[in-house]
Amino acid sequence: MAKWTAFPYDPAEYRHEAPALKKHWARLHAGDAEPLPKDDKVLAAWALFHAGDFQKAFDAGMKAGGAGLTVANKAQCIYANYLEKSEKTKLEMFIEAAERAAAQQQAEPKNPNAWYWQAYALGRYGQGISVAKALTQGLGVKVKAALETTIKLAPKHADAHIALGSFHAEVIDKVGKLLGRTQGADAATGLKMYERALALNPTSAIARVEYANGLVMLEGDKRMKQAEQLYADAAACEPMDAMERLDVEMARAELED
Repeated sequence: MAKWTAFPYDPAEYRHEAPALKKHWARLHAGDAEPLPKDDKVLAAWALFHAGDFQKAFDAGMKAGGAGLTVANKAQCIYANYLEKSEKTKLEMFIEAAERAAAQQQAEPKNPNAWYWQAYALGRYGQGISVAKALTQGLGVKVKAALETTIKLAPKHADAHIALGSFHAEVIDKVGKLLGRTQGADAATGLKMYERALALNPTSAIARVEYANGLVMLEGDKRMKQAEQLYADAAACEPMDAMERLDVEMARAELED
């Protein structure tokens, strides 16, 4: 495997030894509702993820197997989304993660994050090839179903609510409200999903960023002021790990544009 691009910020403040990681677990996983692992090897893989050692986290998660596959999927997806420079490699990574998550669903059908990471990976892949093209390939229906399954299995999964809000917003933005209905997309439902995500995870920068994007996609310029405030609030969030740092930096970059 080619060497992944390194996390571009100082990882020192995001390195957590096992006791500290356990102490901060609920806060660090308010987004994905992942339970504290019982396997020390899986916990060690998560420590690597939170510090931004995404390739090492991926390798450690794959080696650990079981619950470690969730670490591997998250590490690969977050790395691909934020740091991978090659568009071709990025899309390949999303497909790999989606396939791995689908296999994980077969082994653990009640594992919410097996469904979530399939949805996330397919959603990002769809954005990469164009949402309209992804819809014609049936990916929209698959993403929506996987996210709804995630929420059914884990009602407090904030990130799934964000992603489902974005599904509704992006489909309507690309094909309109009328055609969007054929894909199960609804503007009011999308906005409710974003609001629920923020209620579940009030410290989340990415929830604010995606909510801002969704407001503009669904309601246009009349919500621009609210969207800009959400970006400002996201940029002011205090990151607890490497992924959150990437979210905050993205918000800051958007404000500067």
